[in-house]
Amino acid sequence: MGIFAKFLGTIILGASCMSGHAIEIQTATGPEMFTVVPQKIAVFDISAIDTLDALGIRLDGVPNKLFLNTLEGKLDGTAQVGTLFEPDLEVLNELGPDLIIVGGRSSTQIEQTGRVARSIDMTIWGDDLIGQARQRIKDYGRLFNVTANADALLATFEQKIEHARAAADGKGNALIVMTNGPKISVYGPKSRFGWVHSVLSIPSAAPIIDAGTHGDAVSFEFVAKVNPDWLIVVDRAAAIGSGEQNARATLDNELIHQTTAWKNGQVIYVPSANIYIAAGGARATMNVLDAVAEGFLAHK
Repeated sequence: MGIFAKFLGTIILGASCMSGHAIEIQTATGPEMFTVVPQKIAVFDISAIDTLDALGIRLDGVPNKLFLNTLEGKLDGTAQVGTLFEPDLEVLNELGPDLIIVGGRSSTQIEQTGRVARSIDMTIWGDDLIGQARQRIKDYGRLFNVTANADALLATFEQKIEHARAAADGKGNALIVMTNGPKISVYGPKSRFGWVHSVLSIPSAAPIIDAGTHGDAVSFEFVAKVNPDWLIVVDRAAAIGSGEQNARATLDNELIHQTTAWKNGQVIYVPSANIYIAAGGARATMNVLDAVAEGFLAHK
């Protein structure tokens, strides 16, 4: 009876520890329940990698390219488990993670990664990017038992938002333009970059722009006609490292020169990989907020 009682007590204690950590987190496909802290993780989503790294969580497997300067060195000593678009199942199997996080460009591979280990889709998308980013910080903090880190990061995140909002207050409207080599697209309040308008209370110079994923492809004449007070520029070529013509060269033409934004030097080039590749990542988004704030504060 003594041995049985001891064995039963061990089981009860273990169950108690597990239930003590039982939490529900939000994913792109709905809520997921966890009862233990994941010990070995592979992450394919750059936004997730960015936030997890900012929280001080060690990553055991990542894609072979991370795109963000702030993540340089994270590949050293970390297993490279494939690309942003395709997992290397052989390496994943060898690594043996107990959790795999996909998202965004890697989200379509969840069925493949699910053959190796439990996989969750943490894609951040839509016009509530900031709300989702906040939720990810909280959920990762709870999932990995680093709530104090999450609280501190979230406080800094909110401070960055307030700082950028205050910097932009009363400074006029803006048009978000993405260059892709020599081509340009514009983005409105309901687009993937629309949070810049809604969260920071920056009026859109063209609020009727379609909310398509890739924005509206437009001519330089369109931008000249809209005549924004500010241009907020995303350089896709720089974000993905394609080597095509950069945004400054693309926008340096007679039609853009006619705009109030260009005439007054009110053109803000945001860190493109941060907003385009790692959208919603905590540190990446704060870097974008810093760039926006600095741009508006340069013209008091």
